[in-house]
Amino acid sequence: MTKKRLISVLSLTLIASLLWSCAKKEPHVEISNAWTRATQEGQDVGAAYMTLTANTDLTLTSIESSATEDVEIHSMTMEGGVMKMRMLEELPLKAGAPFELAPGGFHLMLFDLENPLKAGDQVSFTLHFKDKQGKELTLNINSPVKVEAE
Repeated sequence: MTKKRLISVLSLTLIASLLWSCAKKEPHVEISNAWTRATQEGQDVGAAYMTLTANTDLTLTSIESSATEDVEIHSMTMEGGVMKMRMLEELPLKAGAPFELAPGGFHLMLFDLENPLKAGDQVSFTLHFKDKQGKELTLNINSPVKVEAE
């Protein structure tokens, strides 16, 4: 191979490598530690928890559930010794940073439950995400119903 041809091949290889490394990653979210709190007879509000880890910056925009038609993202904070809960329209996720939805913090609220959530059952969730370019990602998960996290 001539020196000129070798330089051309190496240049093309370098350009291809750079393009490959700069290629946009397909959005993906790993969901771990998912569970839904069991409720008592007559209780029509529940909560679900999980850890979300996205490979790119994404925003959780909405949630659907098999247990109810009304699911909201909530934050819970202590202010002056008073627990305050606030509904969020969406939840931003930073690439590579696990975001924990857990008791006493961020969580999913399930309103107007049709039936009690019993330990041992499963609740299905469909989570809708969007990236900065508007590309959507939808994930389906099953969350075990438990009395407490294990």
